[in-house]
Parts: sequence; structure tokens; C-alpha cells
Amino acid sequence: MEDVTDPTFRIMCREFGADLVYTEFISSDGLIRGGKKSVDKLNILDEERPAGIQLYGHIPEAMAEAAAIAEKAYPELIDINFGCPVRKIAGRGAGAGMLNNIPAMVAVTESVIKSTQLPVTVKTRLGWDETQKNILEIALILQDLGIKAITIHGRTRSQMYKGKADWTLIGEVKHHPLIHIPVIGNGDIDSPEKAKEMFDQYGVDGIMIGRAAIGRPWIFREIKHFLLTGEKLPEPSVREKVEWARRHFLRSVEYKGIPRGIFEMRRHFSNYFKGLPGFKEIRLKLVTSVQVDEILGLLDLIALKYEGYDYSSVESV
Repeated sequence: MEDVTDPTFRIMCREFGADLVYTEFISSDGLIRGGKKSVDKLNILDEERPAGIQLYGHIPEAMAEAAAIAEKAYPELIDINFGCPVRKIAGRGAGAGMLNNIPAMVAVTESVIKSTQLPVTVKTRLGWDETQKNILEIALILQDLGIKAITIHGRTRSQMYKGKADWTLIGEVKHHPLIHIPVIGNGDIDSPEKAKEMFDQYGVDGIMIGRAAIGRPWIFREIKHFLLTGEKLPEPSVREKVEWARRHFLRSVEYKGIPRGIFEMRRHFSNYFKGLPGFKEIRLKLVTSVQVDEILGLLDLIALKYEGYDYSSVESV
């Protein structure tokens, strides 16, 4: 996720039990041109491993060159993004735009696999639209090319992020007799109960969580505990969330500097304390301040004001 899944966030997710994390997706064009923003995204810290580097692009030669560059950052794998639905990506034929051009998808995948010794995986969607849900065909083709796993988001490109993710076809891919690579499901997993349901009902080998972890990286711990014991962990206290937000914030500032480390924490802050009553004024200050000391003071204020508050009564999951 752009400007979200940076190393500081990925470390938080790993600390709470995520088994594997991915970089923000990186433009192949930007990488081969040496663009600073693209090159910076290659950075993987030891604390976050194992980690994969995710690339996107529509030109096979550029994707091959980008994969060779990414390999030098020593990720555990290279992931190709065939799932991003936003117009500026898909409209150029990259990301989910590849769902409308399977020969191009094949050419890109082949070029990346041939350019690296690392395992290559793919993230994609059910298809281009409701009339073209061809994920089984795609999975079989990509498996034959040599990808080592496929992650499937349960929506089409035309749906963007609207409506409800449909896991039916994900399950059909997983249970198809010719599919032997791991199938990872993605879409709308925002609670331990939903995670268990997806494992039980569709038999996937793993689940990928994106948006639900923003400002809530402890979701991985909650899910693992529930899968292991069948019991839900109590909702973290506000004080715990303040301490985790503080740790995340200080890492962000240390890693990215000021003001970028502050700006890119704002989306996380809004989610760390989502649902607290009477929070609007503090939230406004939290997401507009450009002073580290002021933000730390606001976090202290949140801990004090909501000491002992029963957060579980307002948490929506």
C-alpha cells in the first residue's frame, strides 16, 4: 500500500505476528530510471524479514530489469502486482490492467521469472469485471510459467474496493486438482472470526491482510491466538494503543525524518484511535501538527483522558 507499508509499519506487523510482509509496490519504470522514491522502497530492515519486494509495470523488459535490481536488496521473494485497480496504474496496462491482456501478463511474468533466482509470486484479482472472472485460467497459466504462489483478492478490477469480497472463486482455485502452488486469499478480513471462516470454508493456504492492519497491526496477534485457541483476546486498552502508536511514530520520524515521518503517520493515527468518543478535536490536532513534541504530548493526553476506558464497546471490526 502506497505510503503505508513502509519499514516502520512492516516492523510493527512482524512484532505482532505477521509471517511475511511486502514492500510498497514499486514502479519498474521508476526503479530502472533510478528514481529516488522507487529506490528507497527497496530498503528492507533486518527486523522485518522475511519480506518480499512487490513490483508493477507493463513492459516485460523493464520488469525484468527491475526484478534484477530488486534482487540485490536481498528480499525473500519478488511479487508481481497484477491487482492494483486504480486508474493511473491499471489504465496504463499495469496492475489489474493486465487482467484485460493475458498475453501481456504472461510476457511480464516470464520475463521476471527468467531475470531472478528468487521465488516469484503474483497478487491479482478475480478478473477484469463480472463478465470476465477468469482467475482459474490465470492461475493455471501462471503456475505453469513457474510462479511459486498466488494471492487472489476477491473482487474484480471494475469493483475497485466496493461491495463485498467474493471468496467463492478463490476456493475453486485452491481446490482445483491441477493447482499445486499455495493459494493465498485476500479481501475483507478484518477480524479473527473472518480469518477462521476463510480458512475453514475455502481451504486457503494463507491469508493476506492489508487495509485492516492500518492503525491496528495487532490484528495478526488476535488472529493467530483465535486460530490456536478459539478464544478472542481482549481489546487492547487505550494506553496500550497509545504506547504502540508512540513507538510506531518515533520509528517513522527516525526512519523518514521530518516532516515526512510525521505526514505519513497521519493515516495510522486516525485508525489507532478510531471510535473513541469526543475524539474529534484531539484527532484534528494529531493529524495537522508538524511538531514531534506536540504529537507526543497529544498521545500522553489521549492516554490520560481515556484511562480505563472500555474500548471494546466502540470498536468496530
